[in-house]
Amino acid sequence: MTKNETGSAPESGGWGARGEVRLSIAAVERDTGLSKDTLRVWERRYGFPSPHRDSLGERAYCLRDVEKLRIVRRLMDAGHRPGKIIGLPTQALQQLAGSSVSAGGAIDTGEQASLEASRYVDLIRSHDVVALRGALAQAAISLGLGRFVLEHAAPLNRLVGEAWARGEFEIFEEHLYTESIQVVLRNAIAGIPASQTGPKVLLTTFPNELHGLGLLMAEALMALEGCRCLSLGIQTPLLDIVRAAESQRSDVVALSFSAILTPNQVLDGLVELRAKLPPSTEIWAGGRCPVLRRRPPPGITVLEDLASIPAELLRWRAGRSARWIEGRTALR
Repeated sequence: MTKNETGSAPESGGWGARGEVRLSIAAVERDTGLSKDTLRVWERRYGFPSPHRDSLGERAYCLRDVEKLRIVRRLMDAGHRPGKIIGLPTQALQQLAGSSVSAGGAIDTGEQASLEASRYVDLIRSHDVVALRGALAQAAISLGLGRFVLEHAAPLNRLVGEAWARGEFEIFEEHLYTESIQVVLRNAIAGIPASQTGPKVLLTTFPNELHGLGLLMAEALMALEGCRCLSLGIQTPLLDIVRAAESQRSDVVALSFSAILTPNQVLDGLVELRAKLPPSTEIWAGGRCPVLRRRPPPGITVLEDLASIPAELLRWRAGRSARWIEGRTALR
């Protein structure tokens, strides 16, 4: 990186008075995964981060603050609330990350699954993408997609997330894993025969929700159960979710939440979405956001875990059959 004529670097945000590199808010967003809005809100609410201002009045963040933000982000992914941890010094955050597990607790994957998970972790650390994808694809074929998702992908996703939260994986290694398992899951989903009669399910996440792997695993299980799935990917504006559900005549809107969103973002968004969708369109919410289980909004079906999807679909089908019988009886 080199200075320009004004002594600053557009991509970094410039240099401090003592030659310290400082990053722009856009660079911090890219580096930490925390949105610009989140950074500004934390600055007002918690007094951290506390950026300098460059010659143009733009925010410029020192590397020490960026490193602390990365640790805070990892801890949030593990279930910690920013207001509880953001005031801690960096050393305390590192110790907390080292001892922290996810809010949902560890998963007992069984001896064989644990051995498989260790093998995948070794492949991730060796950066052998071909071998990693090959091993995941072979497991999906030998186990079947449903068992692969529940017995391999879900525990491995939790294991990798916890390792990343403890700083045992670099960001690029976590991305390498995520991209690899997404490729395997998408290929497997593409091979499922299309259903003509199952419920129409629209899958997505709210804005600022960056995690889409749970959504993809849910899509795999729903497709196996005969659902007609349409995924919008992550970070769909609420009004666009409504428009898409209306245009597709969706029976269910399925949303995935990690611990990165604040409780108010989750609850207020779900309440607004419920008000804008017709009562006949169900809203299912799942993931690792604790507030979903503590205070589920009215009219929202909270999925405890991926394994609960078949039971919820059975309930939905039973309800549809009951409504069909009631409609036929009313016509007589």
